[in-house]
Formats: sequence, structure tokens, C-alpha cells
Amino acid sequence: MGCCTVARNADTYHRSVGAFANESSPQQAAAKKDVNMLEQFHVPEDIAIRVPQENMRSTVEDIFRKMQMPEEDAVQAADVLMYADIRGVESHGVSNMMRAYVAGFQQGRINPNPDWKIVRQAAAVCTIDSDKGHGLVIGPAAMNIAIERAEKYGIGSVSVTNGAHFGAAGYHAIMALEHDMIGIAMTTGGVSVLPTQGSERMVGLNPIAIAAPGRNEPPFIFDASMSSVAGNKIVLAKRLGVDALPAWVAGADGAPIMDAQPVPDDFKILPLGGTREIGSHKGYSLAVMIEILSGVLSGGAAGPLRRGGASHHFIAYKIDAFVDVDLFKDDMDAYMAALRESAPAPGEDRVVYAGLPEHEEEIERLEHGIPYHPEVIEWFQSITAELELPDRFS
Repeated sequence: MGCCTVARNADTYHRSVGAFANESSPQQAAAKKDVNMLEQFHVPEDIAIRVPQENMRSTVEDIFRKMQMPEEDAVQAADVLMYADIRGVESHGVSNMMRAYVAGFQQGRINPNPDWKIVRQAAAVCTIDSDKGHGLVIGPAAMNIAIERAEKYGIGSVSVTNGAHFGAAGYHAIMALEHDMIGIAMTTGGVSVLPTQGSERMVGLNPIAIAAPGRNEPPFIFDASMSSVAGNKIVLAKRLGVDALPAWVAGADGAPIMDAQPVPDDFKILPLGGTREIGSHKGYSLAVMIEILSGVLSGGAAGPLRRGGASHHFIAYKIDAFVDVDLFKDDMDAYMAALRESAPAPGEDRVVYAGLPEHEEEIERLEHGIPYHPEVIEWFQSITAELELPDRFS
């Protein structure tokens, strides 16, 4: 294995958020469910099977070990998935991703024991060839290298090529927070998105995350694809029977579907903004930017011209290289508080900022367990039986 692998866990992250993590104001408690931007993708409570995060974490680690991942890597990979589940980001948790990862190992698309290495570097930056290593392992390792170089140079940047899916971008970005840094992570998602005014899939789903620390307020953590909807949310929508909303997808001919309806069998995803009239050229261009910074800059090419596997890009900014850390955190707290205390629009309960609803979801799920769809639990029981692993769900 290469250098600087990081193993984090959701409990450590939960503690690192600060005093705010242990206090729920009446306003937060009353409005949490109404403002959760991910609520429509959550499993309905009347069918949900609540599982303690420790049980699911142990099972995922077991499966990764069976896929021949080293112990440390299995623990790291499971942690990225559990971060998503604990924060209510089902699109990038075990429900959607474990089947794809198991298939990736079995079909040789993911290398469980990669000989990843730095192939080019200069001071604050470097490029890694990940040898088809799992992005849930290579991503944190690369982010840690960016953090180390930021400690020395004030900023660190790492590009990765020849890789695999790296899970929730936010996980990698938040690694910078405990070092008093701002973190950015991005990756080339599946080439599933139409360019504005186009009918051919030419750009990736391409998520980007940015995390910035405060002192007492939950950190700002933005994590989103540059498509109108994350590709994995389409899978969730189909599982839950949720309609595709207007301007999420286009039909086979590339014409945007502008009314809510079940996801068609033959669909194409629109860029963020949906149509040119409501800003899709912005989402489209941001997706191309991520293709450039992740794919082209690492030597992996872009869009349908990519050369093998996913490419990633990570940046860490050392705050005290730019401004006093205490001043930064005080200003962040003041701004985040001002945002959430600002007046809501008619019919709305409150204003939130990126990372706040997920933070509140984390508190609830760590206490009450993670709600999974029965079909997901059935799959885990099936795969653990097949692999002769313990069943922690009966």
C-alpha cells in the first residue's frame, strides 16, 4: 500500500464538530424534518429497518476483507460509506454503493491491493496513479498528502488518475477541518450528463465538496454533483417510487422532461440548472471544470475520452497562511449563524446552510440507528450468507 493512508471514523468526526453537536435548539428540533433537503430520498419510517451504525460498519468491513482488501483499507473504506449513511446521504452510502463495489472487485475493475504511487510532483502538488485502487482508500490517502503539503506550503493539491469511485466527496473535504484547513474534493462521475442544448452524454456527474470550519457552529460542508440530480438519487427514486422532478432528466432524444413523472427507462441526466433558461450552462461548465481539474490535469483525459477509471482532485488550504485562525472561525460562526437566523420566505420554516441538515441528521441517527429499506437489508443478509459472514440484522 502507498503512503499516508488515513483511517477516520464517524464517531471521531461527530465529536470534532464541537459543542453545537450536543445541543439541539427548539427551532432546530421543530423544523429539522421539514427542511431536510434529502428527505424525499429517505426510507419511509413505517417500513424502515433501524440498524445501529456499529452493526452495519462491522458487516461492511467484513465484506471488504472478503474482497481481499487489507485490514486497514477495509476499515477505511467502510468509514467513508458510514459517513454518508450517518449523515443521511443515502445516495453514497451502503444502500447504493456496496453492490457496485462488490461487483467491481469480482469483475476486476477495483484492485484490492493496489501499488499506488506518486508519478509527478513539485513542492505543494503531486499526481498519483492509483493502480485501480478503491477510491474509498486512495481518496483519503491523497487528501492526507494535500494536508501534509499545505502544512508546509500553505496550500496542497493532489490529482489522482487510474482510480475508482471515491464515495461521498464531503468525506474527503472534511478531513481538512481538524487541521484548521479548508478542504476541497472533486471527482469525475459517470459520463451520464448532457451538455446544455445537447443530446449526447458528454460530461460526468462530477461532484465537488468544500468544507470550512467554524468554532461552535456546525461546519459548512457543501457536497453536490454538477448534474441536476445525483445519478445515485435516480436509483433511490426508483426504489422508493419517487417521481423525477421537472428538469432532472431528458428523454432519449435529449429533450428536457419538464413535468414530474416516474423516471423513464431510457433517460439522460441534465446538467445542474436543467435548461439554459434557468442556468444549466453554469452547471454544465462547472462539470467541465471538474473534468479538467480531475481528469485532464491528472493525465486521465475527460468525458467520453477518459483513459481508464475515475480521476480525482483534492485541495487543502491552511487557514493561518491566509488569516488568523481564530478570526476566521469567529467570522465563520457569525456568518453561519446569520444565515440560519435570517428571515425565511413565506411558507418556509427557516433558512439553512450546506451541512446543517446533515449535521442534525447525524445526531438523530447516531442515537436511534440508521433507517434502511427492507430490500437493502435483504441484500446484506443474502451477501453475508453467500460469503459465510455473520448476520447482524436478524
